[in-house]
Amino acid sequence: MENLIFSLNATIPIFLLMVFGYILQQIHFLDASFVKTLNSFNFKVTLPFLLFRDIASSDFSEVWDTRYVLFCFFTTLFCIAFTWIITACLSRRKDLVGEFVQASYRSSAAVLGIAFIQNIYGDAKMAPLMIIGTVPLYNVAAVIILSLTAEGNGGLSPAALKKSLKGILTNPIILGIAAGMIFSLLPISMPVIAEKTVNNIAVLATPLALIGLGAGFEGKKALAEIKPTLICSAMKLLLWPIIFLPIAAYMGFTSEKLVGILVMLGSPTTVSCYIMSKNMGHEGVLTSSVVVTTTFFSSVTLTLFLYLIKSLGLI
Repeated sequence: MENLIFSLNATIPIFLLMVFGYILQQIHFLDASFVKTLNSFNFKVTLPFLLFRDIASSDFSEVWDTRYVLFCFFTTLFCIAFTWIITACLSRRKDLVGEFVQASYRSSAAVLGIAFIQNIYGDAKMAPLMIIGTVPLYNVAAVIILSLTAEGNGGLSPAALKKSLKGILTNPIILGIAAGMIFSLLPISMPVIAEKTVNNIAVLATPLALIGLGAGFEGKKALAEIKPTLICSAMKLLLWPIIFLPIAAYMGFTSEKLVGILVMLGSPTTVSCYIMSKNMGHEGVLTSSVVVTTTFFSSVTLTLFLYLIKSLGLI
């Protein structure tokens, strides 16, 4: 019951904030122009600051586990490659491939992961390792996939590859991660004034992103994409945990490490998926539908998997 209450407390407020944004749009308090500006602000400012803060404030020297980081990295890489290949071959809607692939693998690792592990263990020493193994790959892969599948893109032509490379090197989220990783390795601490300023900007990321997501949610279009939404959500919440949690347990990952892997595999699709898809030439309807669906149902699926691994004595 305690785990159920925690999961509900972690996910339902997020869902309600999306609903709040949707209501504001429906009563015309927010218009399309404001939502577009808000999404751009989140993409270029608040999310990079959030990722910089989370990574720069982590001390990896005490808890570093190369085997664990590599497991997180290659598991994520498999999910990305498998989904992209299958979707590109089977999907009749080529315009949805990029959104589908990104939404199927990209978890709320940084936002939900730390809180989830802290709630169970009192600290989150393993969360930064999981973030290092996944978040840079999340974003690099998203930039490549969304660039190559955007409307009017030339596929794998030299021009498209050059455009993708430029997008990676100038992507604000990638720059935020890179700056955070560099700062975390430096033998200095951030001045209090700078730390508070960065934190004040970073805390805006999640609520503003959720409001923007809800305000940009188009119900009629989302219903038209119900089939890919359900398939993508099932992959995100059920398929990956069912495949990789037993492998992780077999390899000896337990306690915080296994919970971190559970968050990596089965937490809701992150809101930044929607922001990136909208800012990189995609419609964003499928992405927003998957974010809403996975957020709504993750309280059930995460609780179920947590109960199973706890019953098996793995945590």
